[in-house]
Amino acid sequence: MTIKGTPTVTRMQVIPVAGYDSMLMTLSGAHAPWFTRNLVILKDSAGNTGIGEIHGGDYTCEALRSCVPLVVGQPVGKYRAILDTIHKTSTHVPEDDGEGIQSLDISKLKYVVKAEWAIECALLDLLGQYLDLPMCELLGDGKQRDQVETLGYLFYVSDKAKAGTALPYLDESGSSDPWFCLRRQEMLTPDRIVEQAQTLQEKYGFRNFKLKGGVLNGAEEMESVRALKKRFPTGRINIDPNGAWSLAEAIDICRPMEGILTYIEDPCGPESGYSSREIMAEFKNAVRLPVATNMIATDWRQFYHAAALKSVDIVLADPHFWGFGGSVRMAQILNDWGLTWGSHSNNHFDITLTAFAHVAAAAPGNPTALDTHWIWQDGQNLLKDTPRIVDGYLQVPEKPGMGVTIDMERVMEANALYNRLPSHDRDDAVAMQYLIPGWKFDSKKPALVRG
Repeated sequence: MTIKGTPTVTRMQVIPVAGYDSMLMTLSGAHAPWFTRNLVILKDSAGNTGIGEIHGGDYTCEALRSCVPLVVGQPVGKYRAILDTIHKTSTHVPEDDGEGIQSLDISKLKYVVKAEWAIECALLDLLGQYLDLPMCELLGDGKQRDQVETLGYLFYVSDKAKAGTALPYLDESGSSDPWFCLRRQEMLTPDRIVEQAQTLQEKYGFRNFKLKGGVLNGAEEMESVRALKKRFPTGRINIDPNGAWSLAEAIDICRPMEGILTYIEDPCGPESGYSSREIMAEFKNAVRLPVATNMIATDWRQFYHAAALKSVDIVLADPHFWGFGGSVRMAQILNDWGLTWGSHSNNHFDITLTAFAHVAAAAPGNPTALDTHWIWQDGQNLLKDTPRIVDGYLQVPEKPGMGVTIDMERVMEANALYNRLPSHDRDDAVAMQYLIPGWKFDSKKPALVRG
């Protein structure tokens, strides 16, 4: 008997998982000792396994599980129709006010991240295996490069000992790997940030770096940027304060950085009745620096207004915001318009690392070096064959689909950790109470600046 058509999905598993993190600092506070993610694992009638990873939390987990009846039994080749059905049957919850994350309210991140993109990833993985093609060949105009440039994502890190035993951060002080040992230590000065960058360069070969700002006063953070540029004079150095600075402050501290910063990401946010898109357009009129965002253009409607106002030059189109096809479509548009594509990231495992490699491999033109938090999670792999970052470049798997093999033993260990956690949703204010009692998030005050 001749079987026509692509294989069908026979099973869909949604497995929430957790991993360990450092006390990384951002505008929203301090990272907890753990981070959470949700995995989608699909089986098809050909015996193949497709995988996807997305942000963590019960809201996203429940959203994924509600999609099971819409996925199981469907042909893999109809992945676009499957996603379209999910979109048409989904509804907005009353708490989603449409503001997105232009003020970096972490509680709203779950509304910007679309759970179904993990399903898209797993379906593309299966389709690639059926067609005997790497996933990147199924996106946009196909594979554009064999390796993807990544940057060293630098963070200020607070002293985990201040949380005591209440928040048991991982201790890697005995590790023989210099980076593993360093990444759990306090790093709040320019010298320590340079040491962080140097250690990352030695391990992964990064040529370019981005510092997560919004932690200290903007002028202090620029001292770290200057120190980085002095140590890496040919490197591209960027900073992302997540809109923490006022327009006036952003102009004041960024003008002297022309020629030092390669670009500035989300320097300012909404103020005085104006949206972030309007405020950043005024910033661009005043400062001769390219501007990037992952906050003010997180869907097509927002992008329309950002483009109309000429608010940004670089859109960091995270596939978990835009979808895999959508992220590459954004890359194509930006390339045609003479603008630049890149991708932001969040704490993630190596499944997302692999997915980002495929998306960036399909992006046309000259993308900016990709963000990845994975260096802070390196060693907690859920794959048996994690792609490597060599000489600053992430290697794109050549095998069909995602081109990697999931390690179910490690997945179930990460699931067991998830089930032991007191909370599954991200809340960066909890750890901050051990640094500044009574601390509350304020989108206009860097995390360690209060009073």
